[in-house]
Amino acid sequence: MSPTKRYAKKHAKARQRRRLQAHERLERDRRQAQRVVETLHQALEELGLPTNLVVEIEGRLRSQHKLLGKRVGVMFPALFGCRTPSELCRVRGWDKQWPSRILGALPKRSWLKRLRRLALEVLEPIWRHVAHKSPATQSRWQWTWVWDDSVFHKYGEQLGLVGRWWSGQQKRVLSGIDGLLLLVVVGEGRLMVPVDFAIRRPDPVGPGAPCRDKLRWAQLMLDERLAAFRRRGVELPAPMVVADSWFSDSKLMQHVHDAHQGTVLVEGKQSYTFTLADGQKIKGHDLIHGEGWRWRQHPWEGGVRYVRLQATSPTYGQVTVVIVDEQGQDRFYLLCLETERSAPQLIRRWRRRSWIEFVFRTLKHLLATEACQVRSEDAYYGHLVLRLIGSFILFYTARVICKGHLTMEEIIFSLKHYWRFVDSEALELQSLS
Repeated sequence: MSPTKRYAKKHAKARQRRRLQAHERLERDRRQAQRVVETLHQALEELGLPTNLVVEIEGRLRSQHKLLGKRVGVMFPALFGCRTPSELCRVRGWDKQWPSRILGALPKRSWLKRLRRLALEVLEPIWRHVAHKSPATQSRWQWTWVWDDSVFHKYGEQLGLVGRWWSGQQKRVLSGIDGLLLLVVVGEGRLMVPVDFAIRRPDPVGPGAPCRDKLRWAQLMLDERLAAFRRRGVELPAPMVVADSWFSDSKLMQHVHDAHQGTVLVEGKQSYTFTLADGQKIKGHDLIHGEGWRWRQHPWEGGVRYVRLQATSPTYGQVTVVIVDEQGQDRFYLLCLETERSAPQLIRRWRRRSWIEFVFRTLKHLLATEACQVRSEDAYYGHLVLRLIGSFILFYTARVICKGHLTMEEIIFSLKHYWRFVDSEALELQSLS
């Protein structure tokens, strides 16, 4: 065989091999998309959403059609490569009125009620399963309550929900909807369950009482959720609540301590003043930038050292202060009312606060929550609550059903590109091939 023919034959075989490999990859990705949609439907069934929320919406709309597929589309538009409801209807071939009809089917109190009930039905079996286990097992399934808020960039002043709020993510004031979330983190992130949600209204212009602020909302949400567990016969231990410095209010921290024997752990500010046990008066700036502290090495985390101090604050009274110095990170200090918990335990609980930021990133970036086109307040609540439930379902699918073999990003990427080749009668998906 001549060198020219040998060269041409070699490259022809290489092209055929690449085509076969591409075809095999395509078939593998399609099979994975089919498995993903089956596990997603399994998560919906295990959480009881088709028999509860979907049936109620069908009854409110007096629909003769099953709405599970449409509700999943409104909850996860990113699974179909879409961001807005209009784009979703165009891609799926639906009537463009379906998303607004589904979101406006229930009043806002019913949407919030569904979110709270879902949290109770998920967390109550977990607690009853662990309640009689050994202390070591219970320590791995501890509950950490987390407060935080986020601004969803919106324009819709006519609804009375949009105001000017400070966005910690973008470090500036934004026009949008400020949503306050109460989250329960189980263990070291085994499960993250949104238990309550509220939208803060901007204060009205002119005469009239101001709207409920962030601190009063946070207190009300925690009180109501703990009371709901008690009504179900679940006696939870004293709650451990973590939040950023915006929630470092002395009245709120004292209320949690007096009403629930709980502890609120926040990040301290540089402007706070303290009197140490030896009578020395210092400010938060001195705790962060000062020298001469008697550092101790963290027993569980390498490269982390801490100082635990007992102090008196003119605002908070007797407090516990933990200065944390981590390699490659800025030094900060944690503050709570006087407690017997050790500094490593407080640092471990504080680490779990980052999970609520993970939830907000999922809402904004993976589920495109800010892309909303509705014209009523009830529909806005429905939109935000459905996306919150959707983020929990994605996390539940990835962590509980897939056991970590698939991430939330892989689930969305797989269906986003191959949903047209998936068969699922319940979700109204019919393969094109």
